[in-house]
Amino acid sequence: MSQIGTPPCDHGVILRGAPAMPCAAAARRWTLFAAILGSSLAFIDGTVVNVALPAMQRALGATVADAQWIMESYALFLASLLLVGGVLGDRYGRKRIFMTGTALFTLASVCCAFSPAVGPLIAARAIQGTGAALLVPGSLALISANFSQAERGAAIGTWSAFSGMTAAIGPVIGGFLVDHYSWMWAFLVNAPIGVFLLFVCAARVPESHGTISRGPVDVAGACLATVGLAGLVFALIEAPRQGWMATPVWLAAVTGVAALLLFVGVEARSAAPMLPLALFRSRQFAGANILTLLLYAALGGSLFFLPLNLIQVQGYGATAAGAALLPFIAIMFALSRWAGSLVDRFGPKLPLVVGPVIAAAGFALFALPAIGGSYWLTFFPPVCLLGLGMSVTVAPLTTTVMNAVGEDRAGTASGVNNAVSRTAALLAIALFGIVLTLAFHARLAEELAAAQVPPALVDALAAQRDKLAGMVIPAGYPSDLTAALKHAVGVSFVAGFRRVMLLAAALALLSAGSAAFFIRGGMPLRAVAKAHPRNARGR
Repeated sequence: MSQIGTPPCDHGVILRGAPAMPCAAAARRWTLFAAILGSSLAFIDGTVVNVALPAMQRALGATVADAQWIMESYALFLASLLLVGGVLGDRYGRKRIFMTGTALFTLASVCCAFSPAVGPLIAARAIQGTGAALLVPGSLALISANFSQAERGAAIGTWSAFSGMTAAIGPVIGGFLVDHYSWMWAFLVNAPIGVFLLFVCAARVPESHGTISRGPVDVAGACLATVGLAGLVFALIEAPRQGWMATPVWLAAVTGVAALLLFVGVEARSAAPMLPLALFRSRQFAGANILTLLLYAALGGSLFFLPLNLIQVQGYGATAAGAALLPFIAIMFALSRWAGSLVDRFGPKLPLVVGPVIAAAGFALFALPAIGGSYWLTFFPPVCLLGLGMSVTVAPLTTTVMNAVGEDRAGTASGVNNAVSRTAALLAIALFGIVLTLAFHARLAEELAAAQVPPALVDALAAQRDKLAGMVIPAGYPSDLTAALKHAVGVSFVAGFRRVMLLAAALALLSAGSAAFFIRGGMPLRAVAKAHPRNARGR
């Protein structure tokens, strides 16, 4: 659930795509169906796997760091290669690259399901993320390539509606499969969908190429981005377990920073960079991406730990945990049309300040529940408030990004902002893990000391300290002591979860501050367009 629904600017990628190639109405319908099915694969994976993590942790004896890697290995390759995936589709054929990504994603999903241990599962997830990096931009490119500008609005509406449905039912179905069958079905559910999608694409979807089909592919940039992000993520995840002075940790951190600095240098000199740095000369574009980085770090980093809290501490089943965020998705879906009009009515600055402030209040409310209590009184209010805040923010954010640059670069700008949101969640999951782990260990030590737990039992729990709330209490002790230990573990996790949510609230407030500082207020877009038609794009 670290990536709920569609990231910002997906609509922008479609709407500002290349001119459509003429094709029959039936081919357009099949293309839209394939794009929806492809997006659904990625959305289901992004939500279902998170709900299944506690079951995987229990079945494979995994630590929380292992659980982070199960999510992060996928997110790492998706975030690093997302922009390259779009370029490959333009160069070698959008249908061909889309099908390649689908095949890779499907095969990797089967490998994930039958992984005998954590290591092979993490490796298979990395391959799955690579497939998603080809699949996700390809699904958007297929719509822009086969629907004219006049038809794209209706296509986007259909695509968005089904994407919302997928985001809503995916975690619930995944939770049901985990509760009643096995965590393996969180991955196996992708297999029949992927095979059917390949058949549809081969038989019904037309091929298309971009205007830069002979342009270079930024291989150096993609490699440096992957190495840089991998180094930072490794250091952040492993530091609580090994210590910052451990050679693998500091070496990974140094390598990551050096690779990202080299990445900036390569992109500045590249003839066809995956990340055009010139876009950031626009104050509006830079401000929108800073907001995206901060707000989606808060969202992705905090919601990674929500299912762990609900299942391992609060006692929810996987199905109930999957349904816990349904109000969030329902609110965003219900308010999408209204939110899209906010920029026209108020200009971009006001909603981009107000929305993150509301989201910050939602994150802060997540810090209030202890252990137990009705969902409707504990987690439902913050879920609704967070949904309202994100609804106010996402559509104006997309519009601001697209209007910050010239129309000929709006598609590229949208893709960059989309990648920024995924990178933010990738880094935040690792960073928030440090915060939660430190708070958990400190509180658990206090709880065990206060309960005067026998030293042998303290040692047994210390050996599992990296599992956090997934600790298993050794058998053979009195029931009252076992209950006290379970309560101590739960209370300790809640203490760390509260720190995470307060940090998320702080990041959301910082994102509101970045909007207040960088985003120009001015007149509503409708008034700007009438007064200064040439400047309506915010240039």
